Amino acid sequence: MNGSAEMREKVFYYLKRYAVLCVGLLIMAFGVAFSIKAGLGTSPISSLPYVVSILVEPLSVGTATIIMHCVFILLQIILLRRKYQWIQLIQLPVAIVFGYLTDFGVWAIDSIPVPNYFVQWVLCIVGVILVGIGVSFEVTANVVTLAGEGLILAICKVTPIKFPTMKVIFDVALVIIAVVVSLIFLRRVEGVREGTLAAAIFTGLTAKVVNIPMKKFADKFLALPETS
Repeated sequence: MNGSAEMREKVFYYLKRYAVLCVGLLIMAFGVAFSIKAGLGTSPISSLPYVVSILVEPLSVGTATIIMHCVFILLQIILLRRKYQWIQLIQLPVAIVFGYLTDFGVWAIDSIPVPNYFVQWVLCIVGVILVGIGVSFEVTANVVTLAGEGLILAICKVTPIKFPTMKVIFDVALVIIAVVVSLIFLRRVEGVREGTLAAAIFTGLTAKVVNIPMKKFADKFLALPETS
């Protein structure tokens, strides 16, 4: 394989992986939208942006999410300093895309009626499943992490805490911050309910199940071409 052909193959390789990432972001965004529509509490990572969007009108959930991810990127830079890999700034356009997709998802399903608690749970379950599927697509793409995971990885690099433990601490911290901000400024709890607990438990489990067929998909369609 000559140089130009090899370059085209590598470009196509990364285009496929970023396409999978974009599909994952879209699925995840609709998962967040369904969780918001259900009204039973959002996923831990979306709880704070949701509260901020209520507190600072007319700020949308997507815009609040973008701002939060920008803060996460800044914290990564502060924590890692010279060890920060500037290629990770690609998290910024990914965050912007995810934020706008979230707003699109919220708009797209706005007309769905929610007449009772049963329907709320149906929408909540759909949201949890979609977020889990989206996470699996993100992992399968394996090109860039969202800023939240990037911050967790940065903390793990400067502390002895392992990623799974730090992930739990991080999610719990976001939920606590969302509750505190809600109580201080809104005098009530918003964005954190039984659906938040369901998301914390079952999103990862859903992603693990979906990872099985996604790994086979990646091995068949997303492998780096062999060079000769």
